[in-house]
Amino acid sequence: MKIVLGSDHAGFEMKEDLKKFLSELGHEAEDAGTFSGEQSVDYPDWGVKAASKVASGKADRGILICGTGVGMSITANKVKGVYAALCADEYTARLSREHNGANVLVLGGRTTGAALARSITKAWLDTEPEGGRHLARRHKIMSYETQSGTEGVETAGSGRVMIIEHPLIQHKLSIVRDKDTSVKDFRDLVQEIAGLMAYEISRNLPLEEIDIQTPVCGTKGFSISGKKLAVVPVLRAGLGMVEGILRIIPNAKVGHIGLYRDPDTLQPVDYYCKLPNDIGERDIFIVDPMLATGGSASAAISHVKRVGGRRITLVSLIAAPEGVEKVSGDHPEVDIFTAALDERLNDHGYIVPGLGDAGDRLYGTK
Repeated sequence: MKIVLGSDHAGFEMKEDLKKFLSELGHEAEDAGTFSGEQSVDYPDWGVKAASKVASGKADRGILICGTGVGMSITANKVKGVYAALCADEYTARLSREHNGANVLVLGGRTTGAALARSITKAWLDTEPEGGRHLARRHKIMSYETQSGTEGVETAGSGRVMIIEHPLIQHKLSIVRDKDTSVKDFRDLVQEIAGLMAYEISRNLPLEEIDIQTPVCGTKGFSISGKKLAVVPVLRAGLGMVEGILRIIPNAKVGHIGLYRDPDTLQPVDYYCKLPNDIGERDIFIVDPMLATGGSASAAISHVKRVGGRRITLVSLIAAPEGVEKVSGDHPEVDIFTAALDERLNDHGYIVPGLGDAGDRLYGTK
């Protein structure tokens, strides 16, 4: 495991000791500074530097140290994607991982002894996050971080990351995750979730006032003001979401993009593309149930852009942080809608906890 360490002058001595300790445990330790305990420095400078490496994926976890640990804890938690925990004993260290999924450990260089700091560090490194109610609570933290009311928040560019937490969606998503859910039920539920998500995805479509006649009298009503829409599934799993969206937006045109992920390189391979001729005039919803590495989604967006598509939204049931980072980095103007932001990818590129291979579960091919 690659672990980045950062400290101010008050935490320098402990940082040096923990670097040796991490090497003894077989971990790779990266020192982000400070590099002397003699000169007074500002802890935010070194805290942000180290925490940013965790947030960007350049380090698996981080350890920060200042005099009490309070300043470093506050600093680290200002970095999006960092969940820092100030720990003074092994019990707190374990629970910060089991319950809270902390990816940065914070210690007090002047309040915690060297031996205790080592035992806290080992307990923290040896503990993995738990699922169940703790996973649901972590999802809420991630949602608060990436969402502001119904509008979401800005990512690196102008795109938003929106986690749709409607109770019906979360209820149905839990059934979809269950490995014992039948192919028929899985397929039906994916369509239902996609349809429910379509309400949020289409929330900002502009309306124009129209005159209508009810059985009682004339009145004013509203109509979607000439907006052209296109739903573009990424084959094959994306097909499972199309019908659910078309039930809500029946006039949308449907395109198709064929991509598969090379099992060895995990890179997307292009094999088919058929889109509406007027794709450049349409608001485009690219749909794929799983945003895992982000490679296929990013390639699909690039493909649509090459043929003139401009107003693009990505829609998935479940996303991994790695996939969100990839798409937001490659296409910062693209909004991402998902029903869940899960913990991570495993060594095979599958989302954890995820739901397995969506295509296989949709069509019963495995």
